[in-house]
Amino acid sequence: MTVIKNIAKDRVLQITAVIAVLSLFIARPRLADINFDTLWSILAMMTIIQVFEYLHILDYLAYRLTSHASNTRQLTSLFVTLALFAGMFLTNDVTVITLVPLYLNIAKKYKLPEILPVTLIGMAANFGSAFTPFGNTHNIFLMNHFHIPLLDFFKLSVPLLIASVILLIGFVAFVRKAPVPTVPVQDIRIMARPTIITCGVALVIFSGVMGWLPSWIGAVAAIVLALGFNPKILTEVDYAIVLTFGGFFVITSVLRQVPWISRVIAQLMASEHSVYLTSIISSQFISNVPSTVLIGKFTNMVAALFLGSNIGGLGSVVGSMCNLLVFKEYTDYGNHQPAKFFWGFTAFNFVGLFILGALGWVILEIVA
Repeated sequence: MTVIKNIAKDRVLQITAVIAVLSLFIARPRLADINFDTLWSILAMMTIIQVFEYLHILDYLAYRLTSHASNTRQLTSLFVTLALFAGMFLTNDVTVITLVPLYLNIAKKYKLPEILPVTLIGMAANFGSAFTPFGNTHNIFLMNHFHIPLLDFFKLSVPLLIASVILLIGFVAFVRKAPVPTVPVQDIRIMARPTIITCGVALVIFSGVMGWLPSWIGAVAAIVLALGFNPKILTEVDYAIVLTFGGFFVITSVLRQVPWISRVIAQLMASEHSVYLTSIISSQFISNVPSTVLIGKFTNMVAALFLGSNIGGLGSVVGSMCNLLVFKEYTDYGNHQPAKFFWGFTAFNFVGLFILGALGWVILEIVA
């Protein structure tokens, strides 16, 4: 029942389901438009992430690193660095769900700044997840839909990561430097053998994302692993995102069959730069995941879509699911009014969007 309740209360899934049902009155979706490899890969990633959560790996790293911080800027730098690397392997969503409450609990106890550090943790999680093929769900879709070779993927993601790190360093410099007491390390232990086994299964999932193995093998391996450790892990898996992607595929399949919609979108897909800008702008209103799925069905300009969808995660609070989770975590754990955080978060994000958007334009000129 808990799983069904979690699925039913997911707002994004609710909206997607309503639109998908309404779209059925326009046309019937084509089975060929539903990318089952993507759905298997996402199910696998959502499951293995919960296994990593169960093993408390990110909690352990967070407490180990923050115990060495001597001032607010250094503490922020450590959290941002951990968020960047955690996002690469554990996705941006899991990273902010773990690190934002941890930072806010420390900030509340020692009266530390909240708005800019929490915003930067969210940004770093987004940037880190953009770097790997499995770091976020729309990268998984791009890999499966366009069959991008691994080397070609990193030719796009490495320049974006470098530009993102430069942006983060610039923002961290604005965090006021004030002394903080040493943060005590909690007694969190890492179990070596389960961690090694989990990493092995993660490699199987990665092989599925890359097309080296059938993607369903990774999903089955992750489910079996979760059952072996603790069956309750499977009750925490985000099945809603898998169903939501299924809904996206249904909606885009129908839209492709509506002539005037196809013509309008096709006109926006005229060049690399128009795809890039369309992806960024549409992400601000419908989030970068559905934007990527929709645009991906109308263009083969992978570089522009990759850069636009990942940079489009900056900006509005709906630019990415990660942004919404940051705001939700701040509402639950923050020390200030949510409205104050919202405006500060939005302001910093749009500054970051304009800067990284300009750098992304330059990157596109080079790689396209």
